[in-house]
Amino acid sequence: MPEILSQQEIDSLLSGVPLQEIEKAVAEERHHKEVITFDFRLPHRLSKNQLRTLQAIHESFAESLGSFLVSKLQTTVSITVTSVDQLFYSEYVLSVPNPSCLYIFRIVESDAYALMELSPQLVLAIISRLLGGQVEPDTKQRPITRIEQRITKGIIQRALTDLRDAWKAIADLNFTLERYETEGDFAQIAPLSEIVLLVTLEVTLSEQKFLMNVCFPTFALDSVFAKMNTQNVGSLTVGKKDPEWTKSLLRKVSTTNVEVVGLLGTTTMTLRQLLNLRVGDVIRTNIPAGSETQVVIGNKPRLWGKAGISNGRLAIKITRTSNDQQ
Repeated sequence: MPEILSQQEIDSLLSGVPLQEIEKAVAEERHHKEVITFDFRLPHRLSKNQLRTLQAIHESFAESLGSFLVSKLQTTVSITVTSVDQLFYSEYVLSVPNPSCLYIFRIVESDAYALMELSPQLVLAIISRLLGGQVEPDTKQRPITRIEQRITKGIIQRALTDLRDAWKAIADLNFTLERYETEGDFAQIAPLSEIVLLVTLEVTLSEQKFLMNVCFPTFALDSVFAKMNTQNVGSLTVGKKDPEWTKSLLRKVSTTNVEVVGLLGTTTMTLRQLLNLRVGDVIRTNIPAGSETQVVIGNKPRLWGKAGISNGRLAIKITRTSNDQQ
């Protein structure tokens, strides 16, 4: 059993140490101690490691939703996570434009609500592509009609499915679409003084950029946040390609039919000359005889070759590609 020193013995030990050394040791300890500022107005409920995990989750969500929109809208789509922040719900409500497109969904496990915000310009661009139109660069912001809401409902439900799949990396959550709102004041997913998690994404659709937000009240995910640690970050498979899925995709693409056109020559003529053409007439083109023939794939010149006959059929022997120098 260790011997307990008396007060007299402690005083004797301290008296043997110079006062200057004690002050120096205290000063060095204060100098090396890290000072962290604390904002009492906005207490952070989530650590940096948790925020990094949440960003990885929503990057996975952005990748899956972007792939779906590419196939659905038949145009280039890119979605990136620009920020993951925590702020008061009142501050978020003030930042919501009017009108806006707010899709309220319920988190089944906690019986709480969250929302997905899309800019009206993004919704109108999606509707335009779904109906066979183009993405206008300067679409005027206006409320979305009921018919347009019905058109985009399937897109939002698919987005919630992708969001659920992304969250499976740390928790099994289910999201169900509840209602649509145009003003932030009517969303009411949390008290104004509650801290919320705000994930901001940038959606690039046919070279036009739009904003998209996902807002979660932190109290609805307390049990999930408690499980999050640095090990979760390493276990996430964000952006990891499935080799089997890649091989299957390549097999299907390799059997796709592609139209290939051999351009033997071009010329211009008047409508009268065209009407007067008869069998046996010779049309003079701008390509000399014996020169390379252009091979067009997808309305773009990809290959060059020599025209001839192979096994009794017209053929073109490839001499160079578009990447080769002439």
